[in-house]
Amino acid sequence: MAQTIGNPLSWAAKALGGTAEHVSTSVDRIGGDAPVEIRVNTLTIDDLRGALRLGLDDFAAVRADVLMLVVLYPVMGLVLAGVGLQLALLPLLFPLAAGFALLGPLAAVGLYEMSRLREAGETPGWGAAFALIGRPRFGALLVLGAAHLVIFAGWLLAAWAIYEVTLGPTPPTSATAFLSDVFTTGAGWAMLILGMAVGLGFALLVLATSVVSFPMLLDRNIGVPRAIVTSVAVARANPRVIGTWGLIVAATLLIGSIPLLIGLVVALPVLGHATWHIYRRAISYA
Repeated sequence: MAQTIGNPLSWAAKALGGTAEHVSTSVDRIGGDAPVEIRVNTLTIDDLRGALRLGLDDFAAVRADVLMLVVLYPVMGLVLAGVGLQLALLPLLFPLAAGFALLGPLAAVGLYEMSRLREAGETPGWGAAFALIGRPRFGALLVLGAAHLVIFAGWLLAAWAIYEVTLGPTPPTSATAFLSDVFTTGAGWAMLILGMAVGLGFALLVLATSVVSFPMLLDRNIGVPRAIVTSVAVARANPRVIGTWGLIVAATLLIGSIPLLIGLVVALPVLGHATWHIYRRAISYA
């Protein structure tokens, strides 16, 4: 049979169709029989050390390719910072930077794929990440990614609402004046404390729902609801270890962000690869 090359519109239509089909399949599985038996394992701090060690090994093995892949993310962060420096949007500068970590699990999908291929004995290149597009499981990743984008948007709305009821609604007159109001007024400290408390809630939500869900959807033909439920189960069964992992991620991203986000070029791939290996330790299949 003759084959033809589709145009971008037909390709996009097929991709959207695959996503819609996966959503339907995922909904059908809610409350039904599980396609596979999943066992949640007990994790230790040594598992985190081992995952980080393997993550470093993956990074060293495909360093040039990974750097080419993740250099886009610091650029995105700088663009977000540039938008935030507009005075009207200045109150969202820190929420944008902090919330950037909420999208990390989605941004690292290509890194999970590289680690998966290395584990299978292959030698992946940067094209392995983009080869995910159009695969049957890509729709599932899109659905879960869309959910995390909604969470990110919710965090920005919450951050703006906190600003409105503390330092707002009048826009800041300058960056210097805004910083002075933040650190020298009661309203500013109220914004910081309330913002950090709410931000922690969003961070815990993302951590619990994504610690193994993205790698699981990449690895197995499992519906999005089951992947999220399993991820939450891993967090509930291992609160100390998963909490420690969350602190490691937050500290690493903070340190990597200090020199104009340049350190993220190393931090992001190592954390991404390590997340795959945490998944492999946390989940067993019958």
